[in-house]
Amino acid sequence: MKLNYDRLTISEAKAIQVQLRESIDLTPRQQPIHTIAGADISLNRFSEIIYAGIVILRYLDLQPIAYSLVKSTTVFPYVPGFLAFREIPALVEAFAQLPTKPDIIMVDGHGIAHPRRMGIAAHFGSLTQTATLGCAKKILFGKWQHPGDYKGQYSLIKDKEEVIGYALRSKNKANPIFISPGNQMSLEDSLTVTLHCIGNYRLLEPTRKAHEFVNQFRTGQLQEGYHELGNWNLF
Repeated sequence: MKLNYDRLTISEAKAIQVQLRESIDLTPRQQPIHTIAGADISLNRFSEIIYAGIVILRYLDLQPIAYSLVKSTTVFPYVPGFLAFREIPALVEAFAQLPTKPDIIMVDGHGIAHPRRMGIAAHFGSLTQTATLGCAKKILFGKWQHPGDYKGQYSLIKDKEEVIGYALRSKNKANPIFISPGNQMSLEDSLTVTLHCIGNYRLLEPTRKAHEFVNQFRTGQLQEGYHELGNWNLF
């Protein structure tokens, strides 16, 4: 799937979000999880160059087993609430390079915790019809209260009375991260997966690894394309 959002107006982008929202599925997952991927991008706000990566990890021990990296360009403007239109085309390219798709993809950004319920994780999940959740470093939309100070404590993110995600303390006394489902999972599923993926850092392991690999790609330490890291034994 080759996407080009560069010529869209904001009104057209909003219409796409509303249309994609209709295919979002937030029912509880039934299938077991063997692999989870982290998806991240790196770009300067004023640059057209974008680096995108998807890193697949074994779900059992969160060890990386493969990754896909893509360098692309974007000229879609930097507009809050529409950042997916800058980042999604490159992530879709990285996803297309994966010969074996992960069971779940954790995206650096929001899922349904978005004014139109269409953050980058929901957008990506709708386009690719995959199970996704968002893990963002900053709140975009919704009311929330600070969770407790310790790892694993969380509070609800709400739009009026509707729960749309969680503020989670992923490291003792660090700033919280913001979790919401994207597609093919429930709110409770997104929290369960998130709690499993907490490591020793504020960032969750899938998106932390994706961030690490994309930065190594950007600095020339890793090469574009799909690469396997070794043992695919999932159990």
